Amino acid sequence: MTEATPGPGPRPRAALAMSADTAAAVLDAESLAALGSVCDLVPPPVLDDLTTPRARAVLAGVDLLVTGWGCPPLDEAVLAAAPRLRAVVHTAGSVRGHVTDACWERGIEVSSAAAANALPVAEYTLAMILLSGKEVLERARAYRTDRARADWLRTPRTVGNYRRTVGILSASLIGRRVIELLRPHDVDVLLYDPYVTDADELGVERVEPAELFARCDTVSVHTPLLPTTRGLVSRELIGAMRPGAVLINTARGAVVDQEALTEAALAGRIRAVLDVTDPEVLPPDHPLWECENVLITPHLAGSQGNEWRRLADLAVAETARWASGAGFLHPVRRERLAFLA
Repeated sequence: MTEATPGPGPRPRAALAMSADTAAAVLDAESLAALGSVCDLVPPPVLDDLTTPRARAVLAGVDLLVTGWGCPPLDEAVLAAAPRLRAVVHTAGSVRGHVTDACWERGIEVSSAAAANALPVAEYTLAMILLSGKEVLERARAYRTDRARADWLRTPRTVGNYRRTVGILSASLIGRRVIELLRPHDVDVLLYDPYVTDADELGVERVEPAELFARCDTVSVHTPLLPTTRGLVSRELIGAMRPGAVLINTARGAVVDQEALTEAALAGRIRAVLDVTDPEVLPPDHPLWECENVLITPHLAGSQGNEWRRLADLAVAETARWASGAGFLHPVRRERLAFLA
């Protein structure tokens, strides 16, 4: 079906479809006012259940849904209740949880804030690359224990960020942003991504996975979790990492063979920074919790706190563009879903 973009005319009617907690976190009063300035926004409460009589009454009159974490699936039954619906603006990254095949078949236009959410993840990654290169966490721990400064002139030459080799696994939105943030630093960047054709423009050396893991001091994982990428960071690749190398994962835990990672980390052969694990919260007795050369953070790299405002600002801008007939600046294409997180 051909997608239809509205031209100038009456302001679109829009509603919020997400959990109440999401709306409270992401859309503050100023963001709601900005959104209301570019569309006729249905007043709260937000739609967190699309099967209720109120939800069906709201859906009957909306042209656009502003969605977020906790949005129910927009399936055939929901779309049948929303005959005017032509667009979805998502205030987070992945739309897989709620944009269904029925939406694509209806020709509904979809926008995502994935580009905005990529920024804090890339910033976290850059920070961890530099901190781990300087061995900040390990040296701070030793300093706290010894309460004495080590002889800095005896610092091993393995410490530091000058001319280190950093590997990026997947040139996703986040992976590309990390590459961009690394440019001012004196590091060499290797990339594995079978779909990349602009490695020279990115300023990176494209290599195969085995070479990436064998040559790099740090490998940062930015691969979406797909059937073809589950366990992509295999026992063999982890085994190829040089002693003391760092594996950073801000993507999805299941992309990495966690058993192999655990064995290598416990043996002291590699270090790791894990913002995601499999399962998302490890069992309390999992050995990685007590492993001194592994830093585990609670999936905090993505947008949080004041960074939610960036998501809201993008949603407002996308709604304004669509309402004016300009179309989305950050569209999600059905044919690209297989390559997106």
